[in-house]
Amino acid sequence: MFSESSPKSSRSFKVMDMLLLLLRCLLLILLAFTLATPLRQQFLKSSKAKGWVLVPDGSFNESYHQYQHKIDALISDGYEFHLFKPGFPKQDYAEIKAKAAGEIKNADTLNYWSLINQLSNKIPANVPIELFTPNIINHFTGEKPATDLPISWHTYTPADSVDTWLAGAWLKPNGNIRVAQGTSTPSGTTYQYNDIKNGGQPGSNYQVGVENGLPVVSLKDSKIAVDTNTQRLAIYTDKNSVDANYLQAALDAITQLTQRKTIIKQYSQPGAIPAGQNWVFWLFDKGIDKNLIAQNKNILSYEAGKVVDVNSWLINSGAYTINQGSAKIALYKSIKGGVAGDVVWSDGFGHAVLSIEKGKTNLYHFYSRFNPAWNDLVWSDDFPKWIMQLMNENSFKTAGHDRRILSNEQIYPERITGTNQSITTPSKQVDLSRYLWLALMLVFLAERWLATKNKQVLTNG
Repeated sequence: MFSESSPKSSRSFKVMDMLLLLLRCLLLILLAFTLATPLRQQFLKSSKAKGWVLVPDGSFNESYHQYQHKIDALISDGYEFHLFKPGFPKQDYAEIKAKAAGEIKNADTLNYWSLINQLSNKIPANVPIELFTPNIINHFTGEKPATDLPISWHTYTPADSVDTWLAGAWLKPNGNIRVAQGTSTPSGTTYQYNDIKNGGQPGSNYQVGVENGLPVVSLKDSKIAVDTNTQRLAIYTDKNSVDANYLQAALDAITQLTQRKTIIKQYSQPGAIPAGQNWVFWLFDKGIDKNLIAQNKNILSYEAGKVVDVNSWLINSGAYTINQGSAKIALYKSIKGGVAGDVVWSDGFGHAVLSIEKGKTNLYHFYSRFNPAWNDLVWSDDFPKWIMQLMNENSFKTAGHDRRILSNEQIYPERITGTNQSITTPSKQVDLSRYLWLALMLVFLAERWLATKNKQVLTNG
């Protein structure tokens, strides 16, 4: 028996406008490339210049005064003149010399070591560099660079090598004002403490006024607000109660010397530490809670890791040899591990014993302990001085006043030689985003025009 077969249906897909499809695919591809912010590496061509002369923009007048004959001879010999700042722009030497002659000295806050790292990717290969800069310590922060560039670095001590300013002022418990007056010279920085009696002090060099409802102390061109707040210091420990007692004694001595309103308290529960502490001393080798870090200004914490026996000493001079940090204290044990941040205290081999990570909260990492079994620091008269120096560096106004200098040996970058030498062709990266955005707009306009041109209105039957 035969039955009627079911009706069959078929569908076919047909691209109605191939050009429009291609434009839309191209549009998506261009959009993906644009969002990826592509860069093109452009290798620098060899320079015809015999070499480069580099001078910081803000220190040109004094650098030229110190090395006038040397710089003039180099320029006459075919050296190019470039400013020692990001980008290292080439300048007309005669023009910038004439322009700078009538200008007041500019502020020079550049990090010279950071610029050396940038210079390695900017200057053509094998071009001699003659660099002229001041030797003030605040231009040399972070890790010393390593380079294979042929650099001859000429340094000098600026004329204004001594600075006196108001570093801090606070209200004492008896109502008087204590002023910390800083004096910085090439060999170091010292602080002198003076008191201004409540109600004023006739014959004093300091002037006391009120601005925005707060007392202000002035000395010549220096002015500073008086801190009326109470300094809060927290010591947390679990099993290191002996360490905490040594530290408490040092902080008590500092408070007696500075006469600052201070509350020092020990805690055995992290959750009991109130927010807003000026300092938290975390004398425990377990990680500190992130919330506690975010809620306080400065934190010094014991670091965890492998304990190693050492026969060395502690130096309170960071990576530099400075007179005021020349004291050496016996070191018996330390924590072996990676160092975070910049060196503050080091051992006799230059390894960090205390380092700092600067930020909204300053984190100090201590790779030893405040304990006689680890070092002689707690027995030393320098213990309160070292802790006070840490606290002063983060509470005193010092920016722009540090006049300490470094020697040429401390300034010069590490030289890459022999098998450690990395031969690279200097290059720069060219951002292609603007060209892709232009192409994207053109393709989009073409797609919209074609889509509108070919639009058809479909009707039934």
